[in-house]
Amino acid sequence: MDLAPAPSSAPPLTPPSPRAAITRLESVDLLRGIVMIIMALDHVRDYFGAVGINPTDPATTTVPLFFTRWITHLCAPTFFLLTGTSAYLSQRRRGRAGMPRYLATRGLWLIALDAVILRCLGWQFNFDFRVTLLIVLWALGWAMITLSVFVRWSPTVAGIFGLTLIVGHNLLDRISPSAFGAFAPLFLILHQPGLLHGPSHFLIVAYPLIPWVGVTALGYALGQVFDWDAERRRTFLWRAGVAAIFSFLALRWINIYGDPFRWSTQHSAVFTALSFLNTTKYPPSLLFLLMTLGPALLFLSLADAKVPRWMRPAITFGRVPLFYFALHVIAIHTLALVVCWARYGSIHWVFESPRPDMYPFRQPPGWPVSLPVVYAIWIGLVVALWPACRWYAALRARRRDWWLSYL
Repeated sequence: MDLAPAPSSAPPLTPPSPRAAITRLESVDLLRGIVMIIMALDHVRDYFGAVGINPTDPATTTVPLFFTRWITHLCAPTFFLLTGTSAYLSQRRRGRAGMPRYLATRGLWLIALDAVILRCLGWQFNFDFRVTLLIVLWALGWAMITLSVFVRWSPTVAGIFGLTLIVGHNLLDRISPSAFGAFAPLFLILHQPGLLHGPSHFLIVAYPLIPWVGVTALGYALGQVFDWDAERRRTFLWRAGVAAIFSFLALRWINIYGDPFRWSTQHSAVFTALSFLNTTKYPPSLLFLLMTLGPALLFLSLADAKVPRWMRPAITFGRVPLFYFALHVIAIHTLALVVCWARYGSIHWVFESPRPDMYPFRQPPGWPVSLPVVYAIWIGLVVALWPACRWYAALRARRRDWWLSYL
């Protein structure tokens, strides 16, 4: 998720025409808003779908379930990319001198928000810390802290650093954490998801840092293209997106490097295609990032020219990313509480998450709903949250209180 200030509030370094400036900044907000809407689908499925089933495993999934999960893969890489891009754009308002402190303090705030506040008040509704997952906001926080160092230098340096991490981190796949002895937990934090502490209280790294930091740094370098003239910018974004997609197809077909798990022939052509698309998110492999960032870049190129009228409501979500994120997590869990009370006459389940396989809460017997119902809940949730997000976006546009930039 992009947690830097919405770029629509930042004046350009050079004064292009007002219409051009608005259009290209809206393209960033639009893409961010769309992937945030899609993200909510996955989280609704987490709360109302069946646990214990890997939705992208061709051996156990169905085609609708696979693509319900697969489409949400676009979200996290786009969030991290646009976090870096928006950091570059926000320098126009804050200036380069003020960015390191802002990024570092905001990163620390996101870490605390993810590991403590949202964990207790959003995801799990309890304060026992039996299960703590270090997930997206935690990784975004560290990515912003790392970026606070690179904003002192040329964006090209950040881009080279980011590309190196993205392309090279799969070289670490065959290394076991035990090879690092006492430093094994550090390897889990940086590269391989796993258990940091347990079993009485589980502390689990779900978002290892190296590739996500790389995507954010690359996004910061990408911000430079928004200083270019429109034709050059759109051409670059389009070619970069096409190059990423074709690189994914070629490397995945070769089946040698770029993902720790190879694709294989399945019992049908459709499921073979699912195996081909089933790349690794935890941590995001090179192929996973090529597969997801390619379409994101293509969309930026298309939206840069013109934002269709029917898509404009998504811009509202894109302008208040953290507010929407926190609100939608609390809303989904609260809805689960209401449904639990209506169906079972009791709500103790929604406050219990004693083991990782019962995250984010202990599901009552017969709890999961069908996939069409999951989609219906998702659509209703997004519609219901839009007025609050519109109100908060308007508040941020009217006022410049310092705390608004942290929510």
